[in-house]
Amino acid sequence: METKPLPSVESTGRTVEEAVERGLQELGAQRYEVDIEVLTAGSRGMLGFVLEDARVRLTLRYPRPRPPEGALDPGRISQEVLEKLLVGMGIPGRITRQFPAKEGEPVHLDIRGRDLGILIGRRGETLRALQYLTRMITSQRLKQWVGVVVDVDGYKSRREQTLTTLAERMAEQAVLKGEEIPLEPMPPHERRIIHLALRDHPEVTTHSQGEDEDRRVVIIPKKGG
Repeated sequence: METKPLPSVESTGRTVEEAVERGLQELGAQRYEVDIEVLTAGSRGMLGFVLEDARVRLTLRYPRPRPPEGALDPGRISQEVLEKLLVGMGIPGRITRQFPAKEGEPVHLDIRGRDLGILIGRRGETLRALQYLTRMITSQRLKQWVGVVVDVDGYKSRREQTLTTLAERMAEQAVLKGEEIPLEPMPPHERRIIHLALRDHPEVTTHSQGEDEDRRVVIIPKKGG
C-alpha cells in the first residue's frame, strides 16, 4: 500500500519566526507537531529594511487521526458553523483550523482575508459576539459544550502582545513617578492579560477599579520599590 506524503506548506515572513507562525496557521497545527526547514533566513539592509523575506517549509510529523466513522468532529462542525455565519454576513474569508493539542482543549479558528476589521469591532466586541455564536451553535448541534476560539488574522495574539508591552511600559512609568497609573477601560479578558503580565513584577502590583465599561486596571508601585 502506497504511503501518502505528510501535509506540508511553505510560508514567508519578515522573520523566520513570523514565517513559521504563518505556516502553523495554514496547517492548523502547533509547533511540536511539525518539522521546520528554514529555506531562506531573509536579510535586512543597513537601516533595518527587509531586503528578502524569510521562507520556511513546515511538514507534519505524523498523520492526524480521523474521528471514528459516524462520529461528529467538533473542529469540522465549528468551522462549518463559522463559514455559514460569514456567508450570512456577506463577508468573504478563508478559515484555518488549529487542532487541539489535547482532548478537551478548544478548537481554534482563524479567519483570513482582506478588510476584515469589521469582524473585530470596537475593543473586539464584534469578534467576541461571533465567537459566542459559533460556540453556542456548535454546542447545540453536538448536544454538548464545545470550546471554540475565533480569531481574525491573528488579531488576538497581536493584541495580547500589545497589551503585555503596554503593561511593562506603564509599570516602568509607575515606578519612575512613584504614583499610580490607571490604564484605559478594557473588557475583562484584556484586563486579565495586564494582571498576568505584571503578576510577578517585583516593583508594582495591579488591581481593577470602576464599573461596567469604565472598569480599568490601575498599576500601583509597591512601597519601598
